[in-house]
Amino acid sequence: MSSKVYQVVFKKSATKELYGLPQKIQQKILDAVQLLSLNPHTELLQIKKLKGAESLYRVRIQDYRVIYLIENLLIKVTVIKIGHRKEVYE
Repeated sequence: MSSKVYQVVFKKSATKELYGLPQKIQQKILDAVQLLSLNPHTELLQIKKLKGAESLYRVRIQDYRVIYLIENLLIKVTVIKIGHRKEVYE
């Protein structure tokens, strides 16, 4: 396992989406994002690569999804979108 820690950045819209969710879900998402900073491909989370996108992935947290981009050269994870599973892929 690599010892590098990924910088995690939230798009402004993703931050707004996060704080619009119930507090318990917010905390679960923040905990998951912390794990992503250690390993964006961790098997501790329900991660799936999104089809049709080079480096886009999603994390499943109950009925919510976190869409993120991995930039390995920059050692960076960008959280792009957060939302309910019925709306997040639109």
